[in-house]
Amino acid sequence: MDIVALLTDQDYTKTRNYWKYLKAKLKKENSELVSATIQLRLLASDGKRYLTDMLDYAGVIALGKEFPSKKANRFIEWLTFSDESIDGKSKTKAYLLFESSFINSIEVGTSRGLLQIHAYLLGGLYDFAGQIRQKNISKGGFQFATSHFLGDTLKQKDAMPEATDDEIVNK
Repeated sequence: MDIVALLTDQDYTKTRNYWKYLKAKLKKENSELVSATIQLRLLASDGKRYLTDMLDYAGVIALGKEFPSKKANRFIEWLTFSDESIDGKSKTKAYLLFESSFINSIEVGTSRGLLQIHAYLLGGLYDFAGQIRQKNISKGGFQFATSHFLGDTLKQKDAMPEATDDEIVNK
């Protein structure tokens, strides 16, 4: 099944025409997506092999974003959350962290400790792993703490007392 049919519930003829239109439009706009598109002979439902447009991972994501629908969003979410995605890799690292002895060396209740955890979970995945961010970031419509105030906020948290359970919770 071709991805356009998957995302739009259209039949093969309509999706083939869509591909032709999309490729022509993107080529006219000098889009990189066209260069990531190739054709391979794949087995169709009628038992014959036809030239079929194929996209690499980045191309599938870019194409899926062209369809503002719940179906397309669910497909992209499914495709991107795997053991090979950044979320999947950091999740694997989190399990490894809790099973390792390294967790015992992390400073508890300090921003330095948070940076140690951040470096462990996201090292090799993000350039800023283990550092205080200098850029604003968001994911899935959620805006993370504003980078402009992040350094000062962490310093304030470090200065907060933590002698009682209530103070630790407040921190």
